[in-house]
Amino acid sequence: MGYHRAGFEVVGVDIEPQPNYPFEFIQGDAIETLKSMLRNDNQIAGHTFDAIHASPPCQRYSGIQGLAVARNGAYKEHADLVGPTRALLQATGLPYVIENVVGAPLNNPITLCGSMFGLKVYRHRLFESNMYLFEQEHEPHDDQTPSAGNGISPKGFISICGTGGVRGMKAKEILEYWRMAMGIDWMNRAELAQAIPPAFTEFIGQQLMEQLSRKVSA
Repeated sequence: MGYHRAGFEVVGVDIEPQPNYPFEFIQGDAIETLKSMLRNDNQIAGHTFDAIHASPPCQRYSGIQGLAVARNGAYKEHADLVGPTRALLQATGLPYVIENVVGAPLNNPITLCGSMFGLKVYRHRLFESNMYLFEQEHEPHDDQTPSAGNGISPKGFISICGTGGVRGMKAKEILEYWRMAMGIDWMNRAELAQAIPPAFTEFIGQQLMEQLSRKVSA
């Protein structure tokens, strides 16, 4: 949605069905889709692309890994797909963005936080690109967000994770608050738990659009 707001026509790809996705959607493996693009002059489904955004699965690098080990003594093994994804993106020759969690092996990333955009979720995420990206000033957090399920901070920040209950909130209230906190009004709770705020990709997309426009006019 953020890239759409920045002026791009968006086509999404995911291996899982996404019934609430608001744009054209291709269900399929993203790695295989990139390989197919390389075989077909950077085209898929009749589209030629100006830029590509990729969000490889983040579970391998997520801080929740330590929590799972502490609670259960184990954590499911997850593939490291950042490297293979980057190699394919570079092979396309197109401008690209890779998004992932803090701790992921991204090259010279910028960090975005919900507090930069007036949101009620921190949701720190890294963004790598082969285009120049600048980031906003990241003010120190003076409001500690309670861990998942433990309510809202004094300034209204919430942790958006999982599908369990949240202390002091009914199920409908959780969904409404999560949507408000993320700036998303079309996703269910399971989708919100995996999402990033559209404000992040709108900020990135505006920079990409400006740089692509300069190339066209040059």
